[in-house]
Amino acid sequence: MTTLLPRVLHALERFHATRPWDHNAHYHRWILRRLPSRFSRALDVGSGSGDLARLLASRAGTVRGIDVDPTIVDRARELTDAAAPVTFTVGDALQEVPPGPYDAITCVATIHHMPFRDALSCFRRHLSPGGTLVIVGAYRPQSPSDHLIDAVAVPANVVMAWIKSRGRKVPRPASMSAPTRPAAMTFADIVLDAHQALPGARLRRRLFWRYTLVWHRLPVRASKVDLER
Repeated sequence: MTTLLPRVLHALERFHATRPWDHNAHYHRWILRRLPSRFSRALDVGSGSGDLARLLASRAGTVRGIDVDPTIVDRARELTDAAAPVTFTVGDALQEVPPGPYDAITCVATIHHMPFRDALSCFRRHLSPGGTLVIVGAYRPQSPSDHLIDAVAVPANVVMAWIKSRGRKVPRPASMSAPTRPAAMTFADIVLDAHQALPGARLRRRLFWRYTLVWHRLPVRASKVDLER
């Protein structure tokens, strides 16, 4: 058994090296289902090669993408039609957010690179009343249920890789070229901080080593004068 496990892990690494697929892009359509069919302005934080920003442009009047990596931002610009209502900016999302507010803010596999509470506060400030924040993030497994979900994700990961590549060897997607680092926060800590910063936020652990957070900012209530008119 002690010699079998390293062999299995090595075989999995070789399999995924030739059939890579983007775990984050897997959730893009799920994100769209959390958003209205049409809205005015969207911000994608950690926009990478721009795949999600371009999808958001099918719903939004204008989309802004921001990422700290100038190389991946250049690639996003190359991949985006000049006529598309999408603009990409190089910068720190917590310091250089393009002027808002935004009806939708998305952040996929990026928030664990930032101070978590500061990021949530920043997103809240830039979200329009009635707007929606959607985060897909990574967490550090700690509880038995965390490790159980991870265990289920391993065979599911193989199946998805096979389906998405149709069994063939495929090149690595451009969206997977950005540098990454492991998550430091546990899911329990993420939930605690999120509920303090964003009351009513909905969080769930997901397959493929991810969690989701959805928060709707309440619309501005009509004033008493308006109600009496």
